[in-house]
Amino acid sequence: MSSASSSSKPPAPTSATDAEIDKLLSREASALQREIEVERILKAFKLNPFDILDIDESSSPEEIKKRYKQLSLVIHPDKTPHPRAPEAFDLLKKAESELSDEAKRENIDAIIAQSRALILKSLSLPLTTPHTDPALRRLDPSFKVRMRAQTKELLIEEELRRRKAIKMNLANEGLEARMKDEEIAGKKRKAEDDKVWENNREQRVDSWRTFSKDSKKKKKAKVTLLG
Repeated sequence: MSSASSSSKPPAPTSATDAEIDKLLSREASALQREIEVERILKAFKLNPFDILDIDESSSPEEIKKRYKQLSLVIHPDKTPHPRAPEAFDLLKKAESELSDEAKRENIDAIIAQSRALILKSLSLPLTTPHTDPALRRLDPSFKVRMRAQTKELLIEEELRRRKAIKMNLANEGLEARMKDEEIAGKKRKAEDDKVWENNREQRVDSWRTFSKDSKKKKKAKVTLLG
């Protein structure tokens, strides 16, 4: 009797089932995190590689490479179904590449230093004020937020100057090209004129001979009439 009753009871949840549920939840959370990270990178300020990597501006090359590796594993197009994952991955690679380039890193470091100096000056603080200074820690918006905003402004200004320089160079190159084309066209016209002139030489000589002969006849006739 008791054995029949016990056999009709539903089986108790096993630890294996709990483990599968935990694994499923973990996978869903991981997928959500991947989606969030892709969106964050797409919304990041494209001219600031630190913003794309979401890493502190004072980070060392080793820290940057480590951060890049972490993020690349999270947003890799093979690991997330997000339709714009390839675009985010390209932005991430470009950001890491720029910060790995010594000249580009020096340039953005200089812009960041300029941003810091401008903010400290606006706060009437010495340029040597450390990040840990209470005056900076009490700021609202925070010093980091102000730095990102000021750096963004300077990077935009630099990008506008760069584009203007490119435009001017292209305009100059276009002007030089037009001048060169005009010079070539002028030489071509001169060559054609010289050819026409040369081809008409015999005609001009004949015309001159005829003119000279007629002039002599007229002169002789005039002298005869006078006599």
